[in-house]
Amino acid sequence: MTQPQPEICFVKSDWDSIPGLQRFSHEAMATTFEVIILHEDARYAQQAARAAFNELDRLEAELSRFIENSDISRINNLAPKGSLRVGLDAFECLKLGARIYAETNGAFDITIGSLLGCWLGEDEKARTPSKEQLNLARQRTGIHLFELDEAEHTVELLAPAILLAPLLLAKQNEGLRKSEAAGVQIDLGGIGKGDAVDRMAEMLRDWSIDTAVIHGGYSSVLAMDAPSGTKGWPLTLSNPDNRKQTLAGLHLQGRALSGSGLQKGRHIIDPRTARPVEEKRAAWACAPDAATADALSTAFMVMTPDEVKKYCSNHPDTLAMIVLEDGGEQAQKDRILRFGPWKKSEPPAKLSG
Repeated sequence: MTQPQPEICFVKSDWDSIPGLQRFSHEAMATTFEVIILHEDARYAQQAARAAFNELDRLEAELSRFIENSDISRINNLAPKGSLRVGLDAFECLKLGARIYAETNGAFDITIGSLLGCWLGEDEKARTPSKEQLNLARQRTGIHLFELDEAEHTVELLAPAILLAPLLLAKQNEGLRKSEAAGVQIDLGGIGKGDAVDRMAEMLRDWSIDTAVIHGGYSSVLAMDAPSGTKGWPLTLSNPDNRKQTLAGLHLQGRALSGSGLQKGRHIIDPRTARPVEEKRAAWACAPDAATADALSTAFMVMTPDEVKKYCSNHPDTLAMIVLEDGGEQAQKDRILRFGPWKKSEPPAKLSG
């Protein structure tokens, strides 16, 4: 998870047009989660939503790097060459992060915590690190720096971290922050909300509730079964520079949609270059589950358009949309790039601009 920050609404809904919905909200992971359920028994729906929110709180306690005794904090506090057994939830999240890392050639990296610390000050404001600080952070970044043991559910930090210890110790005395002098720093901020949304959906199904939609701050949305007589849960994607402009519309069921983008005073870091992304304003990913969509929307902010196109070609169940920064002379329509079978997923005549 990442620290609390103002969010951009990357996805809008028209769910109020569906009669009989029960809506429930809960604050967690620095945002507002919402469960929207179509069920004839309002009290039962409320109980099911409460169970889903309890699951959300449990996951945050295990996965947030800002909670002292969470599995992720314990990994981040491991000494070089250290090994730690973690819970199934954290282990599965680490496995998924490693898979997306491989599929995106390192564009998505859950070990990016040290780089985030370089570009973001303790006051949560953007800053510019020194070349030395950046080099140290790069050496502590990469999936290759830890190993997962499936049988034991353990995480082991590998040998390269040892080589840094004397240098890091010396640099601490020269004014590096504690976080900058730590070892590998895992941050699940690019995948945690989506994973939580998926687990909440599992909880609702345990309660025999199948017709529902769940979102975490409108940046990670999972549509379960669609209401009877509809094509799916209606969603729209808006231009981050002009909220009145609809870029696409979807009727979603059994799939997830996630959005990422640049916020004022914030950075999205390319783990491959260790520098902030500057060429894009926003990116969306539509995938079979929320955790994957969450991770891919972050990765698509980092990847080149050709890389995104190749990824979607290799994964036909994935849709992508990216909005490039305005280049001045570049036509508006050339700033909005779409990849994957959008026409099969959205109602006609929804793209404008």
